[in-house]
Amino acid sequence: MTTSEIIGIFQAALLTTMKLAMPILISSVLIGLLVAVFQAATQIHEQTLSFVPKLFVIAVILILLGPWMMEVMSDFVAYIFDTIVSLN
Repeated sequence: MTTSEIIGIFQAALLTTMKLAMPILISSVLIGLLVAVFQAATQIHEQTLSFVPKLFVIAVILILLGPWMMEVMSDFVAYIFDTIVSLN
């Protein structure tokens, strides 16, 4: 196995990780920002006020994008297995 093949595998792994993490991270950051603006405007500084909406939005994102995430992961696993097979 050459260095370029190893770099290609790591690059595919990082790209897959970013594809899977970005929808969750972006939605969490946006909800956190909206809650922070709401807390600053109303001067309500309750810890659970920022936690519960994030938890709800992340659950909805996982339910909606779960099948796509599984497809991305299965494609990556198939790529890894194809790479392992091609080593012989």
